[in-house]
Amino acid sequence: MQVIGCMALDLDRVREIAERVAASSGLEVVDVEFRGSGAARMLRVFLDKPGAAGGDPLAGVTHGDCANFSREFGTILDVEDAMPASYTLEVSSPGLDRKLTRAAEFERFVGSRMRVMTRNPVNNNRHFEGRLESFHDGRLTLDVSVASKKSRKKMGAAGVEDGQKIGIEFANVEKANLVPEI
Repeated sequence: MQVIGCMALDLDRVREIAERVAASSGLEVVDVEFRGSGAARMLRVFLDKPGAAGGDPLAGVTHGDCANFSREFGTILDVEDAMPASYTLEVSSPGLDRKLTRAAEFERFVGSRMRVMTRNPVNNNRHFEGRLESFHDGRLTLDVSVASKKSRKKMGAAGVEDGQKIGIEFANVEKANLVPEI
């Protein structure tokens, strides 16, 4: 529950409605955020298409997908009175540099480049960039030899020789984002 003024917002209920609407259109909800206050309240929903990670640039969420979802989702929120106050609805794809938060997302993006920040240091460092080689049993393995020069500098002596791999426990991941490869 999130409190808006003196009203409570059940974000789990809003997410459940978003997931129901998304599933009916062959989409999946990546994240739901509620930010701001007063007239600046914003409900953001990030959508993706299952299978879009397969490398097909046309397989992602389209503008039409977002518009259709927005219309249907907004109507259901109003009918079910799930939002206790006025808000602006923003619907989009998670972007090329999408945030990764769930174990299923790490499994889905094995083989992709990413930046990871850990809660506790690993090899005396908290910042890593590399290709996600594997994700098994709550542990990700990053090949940091593919890191950019800027990231190599940031990682310092954390080990960036060719073929260097870093193991990080999923529970130690504070923040992770994909690194676009164009």
